Amino acid sequence: MADYRQLASLLQAVEKELRAMQLWDQQTPSAQALASDQPFAIDKLSFNQWLQFIFLPKMAEIVETASALPESCSTAPMAEEFYKAEQVDAISLIRHLAAIDALISD
Repeated sequence: MADYRQLASLLQAVEKELRAMQLWDQQTPSAQALASDQPFAIDKLSFNQWLQFIFLPKMAEIVETASALPESCSTAPMAEEFYKAEQVDAISLIRHLAAIDALISD
């Protein structure tokens, strides 16, 4: 249960950071965009949107239902590439994502 509590705390930190960076969208993307089968929904969503509308809700559901955690997670490397290309200082956000990756993958 400690892993789930830690994961819940990290998910809240990611949301807080996205909001502080003003990267939190008020409008939900279309159902078609959310149904993307590409990694990180890269063909339909920005990385921020993927975090907000796919990753965070899916991980929150896992925490709420105490379901099995994924075998691995590697969101931090994608975040590093995305924010570097966007020229956005996202060090704190990337640290939270790296902590999630480590918690799940270890």
